[in-house]
Amino acid sequence: MKPIALYLVGTLLGLGGVVWTQLAGAEEKSAPLALFGGTVSRNLVNLTDKNIPDDFVVRPKGKEKHVKWVAALGSKAYGGPVIAGGRIYVGTNNDKPRDPKVTGDRGVLMCFNEADGKFLWQITHEKLEDGELNDYPKEGLLSTPCVQGDRLWYVSNRCELVCADAIEGKIIWSLDMVKELGVFPCQASNCSPLVVGDLVYAVTSNGVNVSTNKLPAPKAPSLVAVNKKTGQLVWSNNLPGAKVLRGQWTNPTAATVDGKTQILYGGGDGWMYGLDASTGELLWKFDCNPKKAKPYKPGGGGERSFFIATPVVVDNRCYIAVGQEPDDGPGVGHLWCIDISKKPANKERDLSAVDDNFDPKAAVNKDSGLVWHYGGPMPPGQNADRDYVFGRTMSTVAVHDGIVYAPELAGYLHAVDAVTGKKLWEYDFQESTWCSAYYVDGKVFVGTDAGDLYIFKAGRTFSEPKKISIGQPVKVPPVASGGVLYVNSGTNLYAIARP
Repeated sequence: MKPIALYLVGTLLGLGGVVWTQLAGAEEKSAPLALFGGTVSRNLVNLTDKNIPDDFVVRPKGKEKHVKWVAALGSKAYGGPVIAGGRIYVGTNNDKPRDPKVTGDRGVLMCFNEADGKFLWQITHEKLEDGELNDYPKEGLLSTPCVQGDRLWYVSNRCELVCADAIEGKIIWSLDMVKELGVFPCQASNCSPLVVGDLVYAVTSNGVNVSTNKLPAPKAPSLVAVNKKTGQLVWSNNLPGAKVLRGQWTNPTAATVDGKTQILYGGGDGWMYGLDASTGELLWKFDCNPKKAKPYKPGGGGERSFFIATPVVVDNRCYIAVGQEPDDGPGVGHLWCIDISKKPANKERDLSAVDDNFDPKAAVNKDSGLVWHYGGPMPPGQNADRDYVFGRTMSTVAVHDGIVYAPELAGYLHAVDAVTGKKLWEYDFQESTWCSAYYVDGKVFVGTDAGDLYIFKAGRTFSEPKKISIGQPVKVPPVASGGVLYVNSGTNLYAIARP
């Protein structure tokens, strides 16, 4: 089994740029945030930047086009980029040491100058001792930082929630979630933290010991809320407790509904949870697997899945899809739209669809939060080359202009009506993808494992995409900021701009 650290890119991949934190369409009265997803709703959509090139060339050397600068990373880089305050932050490994005194396998947070790609500083973290169980070798720092003013927060490869000076690169405080909270990170710690008000939220990656498939710490927290200035734990929640299937590798999302801010996260049992942002009280939960799904089995034998993707909230609707580790292979998946403004009518606060009936108009679903479901087995009579509609995914969706753009692991991009859940079109890359979809300037970008970046014209009608060779697997979606497109190839960061 390859490390899950390699598979978290649907969750980790950084979407940067200095933007105002969005809560229910209103600007939070605090300093701007830059973080994975651009806003606390985590929607991979950029409505600001224009004139983004779709005809650039990064290889071979000497044939480049529209390349402003190139910065070397490690041998793998999954965390970011995120852009803020004239600087760019990327999580990588130490296979190309910047400091000859800092050698060996480490997680590394690198900072570059936005204007010219000049290396500014780095923070490095040694590996945990139980590498293949908790901190897989050579995977580096997987977290995309959350930046606000002169502070940034990230989760290190050692399962530490870290606050650092965003300008100087000095650690201000660190919460060791293994030593202080008893967390057992499954293969890797990856969360891209979320800041709302005075709190920073992070999913802990608590999960199983992959050598035994047993859960060592069922009482350890799954989600923590920490004072962003001091590092003091304010509250934590361990849902789903002992029901974790494998690991917990998603990111928290925030939304304000009827004046109350919720924190959403995907539990390791395949349920979505909505918590009160101030107290951690459970507001609602939703099962994102059919009740009849075969139990999860490492290696792909089961159907019940968990989350690698990050929940996205638009207009009080949560969009999320389930997945498994890529080594589990392709299989049936499910993409959901959940009404997070719905008040649960039962003491369990369960908004799930009832009795595997996925018709939101069905009488049994009158108290459900189900808006629509996309996926599951292929309906009878369909002339299709596979037996399911939508497959397992590690990718976070992008929602724009009433369309959900949802990649899946097997190498398809689905465009789905955001209101009804009806398929508009799909495209087969003929190659697998871990990459999330990213919208900017009327275009949708998706990278593939074969080293290609596809650029689609956004819309309800399909148009043949452009394809640009990057030369290495494109696990991270590009990010636009200040009219520049940043492409992370895993070993290099390219700044792309028209002259």
